[in-house]
Amino acid sequence: MTAAALDSSEIARYARHIVLPEIGGAGQQKLKAARVLVIGAGGLGAPVLQYLAAAGVGRLGIVDDDAVSLSNLQRQVIHATGDVGRPKVESAAAAIADLNPHVEVTPHALRLAPENAEAIFQQYDLVVDGSDNFDTRYLAADTAEAARVPLVTGAVGRFDGSVTVLKPYEADAEGHPNPSYRDLFPTPPPPGAVPACAEAGVVGALTGVIGTLQAMEAIKLITGIGEPLIGRLLLYDGLAASFSTIRYRRGRA
Repeated sequence: MTAAALDSSEIARYARHIVLPEIGGAGQQKLKAARVLVIGAGGLGAPVLQYLAAAGVGRLGIVDDDAVSLSNLQRQVIHATGDVGRPKVESAAAAIADLNPHVEVTPHALRLAPENAEAIFQQYDLVVDGSDNFDTRYLAADTAEAARVPLVTGAVGRFDGSVTVLKPYEADAEGHPNPSYRDLFPTPPPPGAVPACAEAGVVGALTGVIGTLQAMEAIKLITGIGEPLIGRLLLYDGLAASFSTIRYRRGRA
């Protein structure tokens, strides 16, 4: 990513980032130069988009083929009551424009599929997966690995969620290849084994917790600070108010 100069209004807007030694002006320029694709403008994608837009990510792509429904609003906080019936990519883009006019939004009003995923991913430096189905999660992981694009992936259940970061095309400090999504979850569960959110329910605030953690990982990857969740699955139990971490390794040849 090439450094992007900040104008005076951006310096004022991002002042709380710039005073952080870990980010500073150079890190904020990296955020401005970054191109991030967010899969899904729903429960997870909403806080991801809001916080990355607020952070000053220069270009946000949004993949979603759905329209806003009334039942979405309990958790998909980027949309408003007046947006019911509107394509989610349009509603989310309008909300981002209100939040930060410095951010360019590229809507992809489609469902991610094997025939379009590679071409879309190649336009971005980083992908954040906020999808709600296993087909899309595996497709996103496989495509990101092939395209050599970092992937932040998250998932939620009724009261719990998880986040991890995938860069399987690189090695760790000891030279061991980083694990892939299929090292963590080798195969999808059988159809119907995991009920959808519409069937099982989900606490709206839970998606905010996991989506915000995804946004934080994205910011770390862009700015090069901290230790991303590579080879680590962060688990959150909302009822117990507890976090735990599972380490996982490369298992494939």
